[in-house]
Amino acid sequence: MTTTQKKNILILGGSYAGLSTAHYLLRHALPALPDQPSYQVVLVSPAAESIWRQACPRALLSDDMFPQDKIFHDIRSMFAQYPAGSFRFVHGAATSLDHAARTVTVDLAAGIGGSGSNSQEKVLEYHALVIATGASTASPLLGLTRDEKHLRQSWAALRRALPSAKSIVIAGGGPAGVETAGELGEHLNGRAGWFSSRLANPKVPITLVTAAPALLPVLRPEIARSAELLLAKVGVTVIKNARVQSVSPPTAGTDDVVVPTTVTLKDGRVLAADLYIPATGTRPNTGFVTDPALLGGDGRVKTDPATLRVDGAGERVYAIGDASSAFRPAVHLILEAVPALCANIKRDLLVAAATDGSSIASSSLPAEKTYVEDTREAQMVVVGRSRAVGALMGWRLPGWLVWLLKGRDYMLWVSGGLWTGKQWAKEAA
Repeated sequence: MTTTQKKNILILGGSYAGLSTAHYLLRHALPALPDQPSYQVVLVSPAAESIWRQACPRALLSDDMFPQDKIFHDIRSMFAQYPAGSFRFVHGAATSLDHAARTVTVDLAAGIGGSGSNSQEKVLEYHALVIATGASTASPLLGLTRDEKHLRQSWAALRRALPSAKSIVIAGGGPAGVETAGELGEHLNGRAGWFSSRLANPKVPITLVTAAPALLPVLRPEIARSAELLLAKVGVTVIKNARVQSVSPPTAGTDDVVVPTTVTLKDGRVLAADLYIPATGTRPNTGFVTDPALLGGDGRVKTDPATLRVDGAGERVYAIGDASSAFRPAVHLILEAVPALCANIKRDLLVAAATDGSSIASSSLPAEKTYVEDTREAQMVVVGRSRAVGALMGWRLPGWLVWLLKGRDYMLWVSGGLWTGKQWAKEAA
């Protein structure tokens, strides 16, 4: 059977959501389908390697911080374990979704947010579509704003600049901003002693600016205060209730990772920085969705929060992760949703197969699954090499436990199960 005859289960995105969905479907959905060889999981990503994005705040300092084969992992090699013809990787970026024709146009030379100089377009038909394109960080230091090569180049530029930096400004009071400030602070300034509440005369003063009245708004105020105190011990000053109005030059921190920057706050204060890092959230990678009816006001794909279907796009279209309206930006919520999403994809594929003439009794169809978001307080935040704060399942955790779970290596200890698909060895009941 040729590739063009395959019924493509097209997955857009090569991060946690897309990779996990592909592994789960290959392990538990495709084997249950009649005429299994006629189906193929096709994963599209502008990066040939996936990255453990959580580790970026520490990994950006030096390649010696972590084994690089744990930070970056080749996508093709992850899926070599599956039967020939069941999986295909397409290295490119989605540029257009035509949900009426059930096709996605892919730029084979593109990175996220831009086309390559030798652009080649390919139109992929889909039998089912999963939008898992995630979201991009403003700073190229904190994720794949293009591809893995650009990320490494950005880290290299920062590392060359750090020895001569005299001041750093970071915008954003969420986990990315706090963790980046903490890692840079301890790396450049060390840590104050046990009996000092803050580091006096840090070598490189670091200013963390947040528009919110407190850091880490997902967590209770006392945990946020603990994080602020820990930042003070590594030379970080926090400015709250202050929004960044402009930066000069305008490309500072984005296109230009290393450039002297003037940061103007909305209240009129002006901060000078040798390095400016915007860590103020993410932008959904949904520019390829050209039908505005499919997008919410924040640019994310309108998704049924229970079934994870994109009903406005026709049959067998789904969305998961940061590109979906059904999710808050949290890795644990994405992973909790994968079994429900894949169960519904499996059911819908079986229904379609029965409609096409396969002898599948309606009584044998699996039940539809409902995703229910866990809304309990849950977030773990690292503050430097040896401190951390957080909560899990609604309970505040002691700092040593957060450090043990995340602070040692930013949870690289669980990455192997995701890269290989072993985390999804068993199908959820």
